Amino acid sequence: MSKTPEILVAEDDPNLGLLLTEFLKKKGYAVSWAQNGDEALDLFVKGNFDLCLLDVMMPKKDGFSLAKDIRANHQQVPIIFLTAKSMEEDTLQGFKVGADDYLTKPFSMEVLVARMEAILRRSHSDKSVPSLADEIALGNYTYIPGKMRLIIGETELKFTPKENELMKLLCENLGRPVSRSYALKLIWGDDTYFNARSMDVYMTKLRKMLKEDPRVQLLNLHGEGFRLSVEGL
Repeated sequence: MSKTPEILVAEDDPNLGLLLTEFLKKKGYAVSWAQNGDEALDLFVKGNFDLCLLDVMMPKKDGFSLAKDIRANHQQVPIIFLTAKSMEEDTLQGFKVGADDYLTKPFSMEVLVARMEAILRRSHSDKSVPSLADEIALGNYTYIPGKMRLIIGETELKFTPKENELMKLLCENLGRPVSRSYALKLIWGDDTYFNARSMDVYMTKLRKMLKEDPRVQLLNLHGEGFRLSVEGL
């Protein structure tokens, strides 16, 4: 990337927060560290961050609430949750509020950086796509991958990076099945159970976005995966 990636770290544990800040700075990132949710939101609104690392259990505002507020301000910025929680419902809640990844404490710093770099590469690649040359007609919708937008009439819907990756993959295979395993390995990096459940959450969100035109169908194919189709195409 041409500029130093700016990372927001929201972590109330002073030891982990300091460790994350120093480690990421050594890796070449610019880091802003907040020790509660309100402080983190204030930093986010005033800054221009490329990725957010959010603890779930924080004073004043928890990570899920913070993520919702961040998404209300910026739909595209990637979010990774860092948490001691490992219950499935907590993981799914993280993805429902727009997370791109989820790491359970304790975690490897090197694994964290590897996941950050993968997400930032995808996000940067999306932004580099020409915004006017890549418009895809889907019934009454217009999908613009480079802007991570879906437009119908006067309504403009905004994708998160992972939603956009899934939408692009489905459009590249319009009318053809996309296997679950292939989509998981391409976008999440592996096809673990939790990743599969998170992908189901994202597919549900995409279906809701596409519900205004009944000709556009995002179907579950039992034992195969998914297929995006448009009636008449």
